[in-house]
Amino acid sequence: MILERQNMLNINQIERELSRYSDDDEIHDISKLVSYYQLCHSAVSEFGTKLENLDADYQVRHNHNPIHHIEIRMKDVSSLIEKIERKNLPVKFESIKDRIFDVGGIRVITNYIDDIYTVEENLLAQDDVVLLKRKDYIKNPKDSGYRSLHLVASVPVFQSDGVQVTPVEIQIRTIGMDMWASLEHKLRYKTEEPDEKVAQYSESLQDYADEINKIENNMQEIFHNL
Repeated sequence: MILERQNMLNINQIERELSRYSDDDEIHDISKLVSYYQLCHSAVSEFGTKLENLDADYQVRHNHNPIHHIEIRMKDVSSLIEKIERKNLPVKFESIKDRIFDVGGIRVITNYIDDIYTVEENLLAQDDVVLLKRKDYIKNPKDSGYRSLHLVASVPVFQSDGVQVTPVEIQIRTIGMDMWASLEHKLRYKTEEPDEKVAQYSESLQDYADEINKIENNMQEIFHNL
């Protein structure tokens, strides 16, 4: 299993980016936000360790690794501010702490569809993990064809001044779902193709999402029969 780290914690960079917004008197206490980033980073690390241990234990007990790889990331400051403004929230620490739950995020890529729910069940069975939100876009795909299981869960983080229960966004999906989502994201946000072409490709991707789902179900059936 591979653990990939993206946009990980850089305190100096976070301080520089936050200082741009402090001129507007919207972010009043940069030190609080920097500390919160550190807290979320620690929570992501806690979940990363839990998932690695879960995968290793499953290999020993069942001779199967449900997790293909894990990607962990910290939301960059510009994306964070953009999300706050999109939600019409005041750009300050309280808004982030109380309303934004994906400052730290983990994407778990599994080998098969059943593995998604195996990972979820075993992760949430741990005493110190609390489920806060759940959206199943596998059983209820988005209109675009997007499939993934989205969780927001909290874990206690032990710091010098005490224990802080901290939320992390966890996305769990198969290799095929992840490949599809990456291409759809590129089409939606990172292409310079004309609108007509984007619409054409979007329609094709809707069909391909269903085809990928059928293929993954068929491959899962073969795996279970071996």
